[in-house]
Amino acid sequence: MGSRKILLVEGNDDEHVLKSICGRHKIPPLDEVKPHGSVEQLLESIPVRLKASEEGDVVGVVIDADTNVNSRWSSIRDRIRDAGYENVSGNPNPDGTILAPPDGTLLPRLGIWIMPDNSASGILEDFLRFLVPRPNRLFDHVRQSVTEIPEKRFRDQDTPKAVIHTWLAWQREPGKPYGTAITAGFLDPNVSEAKVFASWLQRLFSP
Repeated sequence: MGSRKILLVEGNDDEHVLKSICGRHKIPPLDEVKPHGSVEQLLESIPVRLKASEEGDVVGVVIDADTNVNSRWSSIRDRIRDAGYENVSGNPNPDGTILAPPDGTLLPRLGIWIMPDNSASGILEDFLRFLVPRPNRLFDHVRQSVTEIPEKRFRDQDTPKAVIHTWLAWQREPGKPYGTAITAGFLDPNVSEAKVFASWLQRLFSP
């Protein structure tokens, strides 16, 4: 069986965003982009997938930092150390972490990206906010409108989701899913932050 290129992500939104960015930046074709349904399920799957790898495999992990990027990195670092990776840095690489397969093992080349940018707390939607063209008066109005709604029915940590969904609801084709919104040009995959992310994908999965 030949080597495989696999990207592990949290959910379907992540899957579609990643596929759109890979397409726009001509990332080498991947064998699988696998959503897991939740951050907990993704974390639990990491050591299982690493140990199931064969020589030459490449595995990427894209996961939200949520409220604490350092805590998220620690939970990943513990798992990959236990799997056999040595000399794992105390902090994620701002340009995306890439680890070579340990000598004498069948473990894969491993990449880790913590959304939004490996240094700030946040989620996928915080990364998507980078993709909104700036300066942008309409987006500024979106953010202000979400902040000033008279009856907020979502949690504070879900504010980035409310902002991005509102932005997409106010486009000429309202309510497009994230991946389609990138294709339609409502989110720009060529901003500098997206290019850093695409560069990580390119370095990880290129032969």
